Amino acid sequence: MDLARNPKLYKSTTASIARNMVRMALIRPAVDAAIKVHVHGLEHLDGLESPFIVTPNHSGHFDGPLVMLTMPKRLTKNLATGAAADYFFNHWYKAFGTQLLMNAFPVDRGSMHGHRGLASALLESGISLLIFPEGTRSRTGGMGRFKPGTAALAISHNVPIVPVALVGAWAAWPPSRARWVPGRPDVHVVYSSPMRADPGEIAHAFSERVRRKIIEMHDTTARAYSMPTQAEMMHLAAIEGAKKDIEAEQQKKKHSRDKKHRDDE
Repeated sequence: MDLARNPKLYKSTTASIARNMVRMALIRPAVDAAIKVHVHGLEHLDGLESPFIVTPNHSGHFDGPLVMLTMPKRLTKNLATGAAADYFFNHWYKAFGTQLLMNAFPVDRGSMHGHRGLASALLESGISLLIFPEGTRSRTGGMGRFKPGTAALAISHNVPIVPVALVGAWAAWPPSRARWVPGRPDVHVVYSSPMRADPGEIAHAFSERVRRKIIEMHDTTARAYSMPTQAEMMHLAAIEGAKKDIEAEQQKKKHSRDKKHRDDE
């Protein structure tokens, strides 16, 4: 963990070359074999300079690699990815692999509290960050609430946030599945112009403004390609949840009837 907290590690030229080689030789072919990737809005990043914070919605296993593979290399050279400390950094071998592939730094899922100093140190060193503000992958495809810590970082360090909408990533590989869906489903990666906090804007307000922008980007793209919008995914998830509740209640009643029948005998 001490190694993970060293900002110099994330600017290593040797590590950057190794990451790029692994991504091009292994990760890109694997992703291309599994899904069809469509990229939109790269022109919005033409004038972008480090440091900045990239904030995609988090819905599937492909999310991190999709951003790393589709952003211009000049912007991903030293881009550091926030990864769950309790999973990716709880054993040295997972920490090593995650750092090698994604230039990852540890983030507490509940908040940025435990590693806020590291994220700040990285930004101060000129290293850009890739952070998923929801904190964990969506189980329904619908976006969860954003934790304001990412917006607070952007405000305190006066750096822009780059909103990214990942459309179709959840359907391509839902967290509940052991592997991706066959058939190379379409996944769209949509980049927006960088956003900055308005003068006097607090972290919660800025975070919600970024979240609304990502929803707008997601739904605009989803409608254009006949894919589910955020509201539609949430609605379907609610229906499925209601069905499971009804089935569970029916099973409970059946169990009670069976028990009563046995007791009567």
